Amino acid sequence: MKITVFTPTYNRAHLLDKLYTSLVIQTNRDFEWLIIDDGSTDDTKDVVQSFIKDDKIKIRYIFQGNGGKHRAINKGLDIAEGELFFIVDSDDTLIPTAIELVLKKYKSVENCPEFAGISFNRGYSEKEIIGKTFSLEFKDCTNLERGKNNILGDKSEIYRTEILRNIKFPEIEGENFMSEIVLWNEVARQGYKLRWYNEIIYICNYLEDGLTVNRDSIYLRNPIAHKMMVNELLQIDFPIKSKINTIYNYYKLWRDKKSFVEISKDININKFILVGSIVIGVVKSKIRRRK
Repeated sequence: MKITVFTPTYNRAHLLDKLYTSLVIQTNRDFEWLIIDDGSTDDTKDVVQSFIKDDKIKIRYIFQGNGGKHRAINKGLDIAEGELFFIVDSDDTLIPTAIELVLKKYKSVENCPEFAGISFNRGYSEKEIIGKTFSLEFKDCTNLERGKNNILGDKSEIYRTEILRNIKFPEIEGENFMSEIVLWNEVARQGYKLRWYNEIIYICNYLEDGLTVNRDSIYLRNPIAHKMMVNELLQIDFPIKSKINTIYNYYKLWRDKKSFVEISKDININKFILVGSIVIGVVKSKIRRRK
């Protein structure tokens, strides 16, 4: 088994059929679909069982108590059978040639131990990219070097299972969120690169009850994980403008709950950088409101 397509899911029974259909029509089926149900209370189990009865692709379904996506990923890494680990969220889909392209492109780094895997672009459609990219076929760099290589926005990373299995996400008692950037950056700090391909293989559907829309409330419920995420974002060589936005957004979210000094310590920046980021953030907000 070459690839584990891994889907963590929670109360997404009504959406799984689109992802399932996109997997069934793959031009290469050298993969398993591993689903970790993170405590769903809807009919997710029945829906997945109907897929299993179809017997069109290999599917494994595991139910566990609700602990968050990162705990589901950690569980998936423990039991994945594929050499490669490909996370595909339950509300997203793959283009029909996605698995074929992953297997084809992976051959170029398969025997290179310095590579943790490969990555592709995500899109709102097959022609509309999320974030930004470069003009070449591919670039080689770590996750910490994305900024200077213009690899911006959500990407579709496919990692060697064994590398992720040996690192995993930290699990914080009482919190059920952990950004994937925490794991991706740790892989980079251990010296591993990715080969980033300039092709869309993954189609995103950002939902109203998902992280992208409800992130502030999720961050407030998971303060340690949020602090870790912001620190990791500031480690990546993103443009200064992006880092200022990250700092200002952290301050704006926590200013009524933490002191200025606490916020500064949380994200390991001195007070002058924090003040400067706040001033720039406030000015930009006023300009936007006037438009």
